[in-house]
Amino acid sequence: MTAATVFESVHIELAERSYDIAIGAGLLDRADAWAQLPQAHAALIVTNGTVAPLYAKRLQDALKSHYLNIHTVVLPDGEEFKSWQTMNLVFDGLLGHGCDRKTVLFALGGGVVGDMTGFAAASYMRGVPFVQVPTTLLAQVDSSVGGKTAINHPLGKNMIGAFYQPERVVCDLDTLATLPARELSAGLAEVIKYGPIADMTFLDWIESHLNELLARDPQALAHVVKRSCEIKAWVVGQDEREAGLRAILNFGHTFGHAIEAGLGYGEWLHGEAVGCGMVLAAHLSQRLGLVDLPFVQRLTRLIGAAGLPVRAPVLDASDNVGRYLDLMRIDKKSEGGEVRFVLLDGPGRALVRAAPNALVREVIAAGCA
Repeated sequence: MTAATVFESVHIELAERSYDIAIGAGLLDRADAWAQLPQAHAALIVTNGTVAPLYAKRLQDALKSHYLNIHTVVLPDGEEFKSWQTMNLVFDGLLGHGCDRKTVLFALGGGVVGDMTGFAAASYMRGVPFVQVPTTLLAQVDSSVGGKTAINHPLGKNMIGAFYQPERVVCDLDTLATLPARELSAGLAEVIKYGPIADMTFLDWIESHLNELLARDPQALAHVVKRSCEIKAWVVGQDEREAGLRAILNFGHTFGHAIEAGLGYGEWLHGEAVGCGMVLAAHLSQRLGLVDLPFVQRLTRLIGAAGLPVRAPVLDASDNVGRYLDLMRIDKKSEGGEVRFVLLDGPGRALVRAAPNALVREVIAAGCA
């Protein structure tokens, strides 16, 4: 795919909140990628210190013909900065530049930038338009799509936020060329996730093309971004606010969020924690008789081959299992203090349910051994 190629599009159908995901190479520099966005006098680009030197000017240049004033806010980079204090820098930029309720925000970066920009957009003057411009694989295949925005709290990940849909998502595949190898692997966790919960044919494809993905083959990356977005679009279109079906997209996240909070945000990347969390969730599914051990072993091999951890960390030397359980009780799927998990109901299917405490304890103890 070259910059001259017509880019591909995946549609998110949400009635008046519907929008498109543009997927292609060189989109940052293409006028047609930014056409027909909301009109305004001003735009505010929110990015971070890592991404800004690489892509901020290119986005500014692309938007010059659309907006009279283009401002930029550069946030510190890292999950540990996904907080109220950092999000206030976005509000400082909006208020400092006199931005009105038509100002369009552009989230240029990975999942942290996207989540915070979206939450800021949902909150500023009770809602202003925003556009997702994800520059990491994880953000392109997952966090930029679907309108979930949030910041972290020391006691729980993504516990403060809002459902707020973007006007558009623009996935420039060229930005993946500058992605560190560790970040690429973290993104593959969210790609792999879609197979066991929804599409076994996709899982087969990922297995057979993993080397191309790790080598950043453009066609392979284009395929996984598009297919991942198609699956997420199908789920979100049926359950925008996670009342039921959408929860299956959190496969591995209950364990994964506990790992992130327990270690301290930023110690493990989100995708690393999710990859390990999928291994734990698969083992719990197997102990409940929902999938067989060979499938769990197959999934574990793929996650490890993608460069992701498959052994869970010890969070508390004195009571590790207890620490995991305490953190998981804060999970958004919990009800009445009972932890509910996304489990595999056979290959390619998922469900959300509680599990016996004794089995959960066994899985955590074995997974950290």
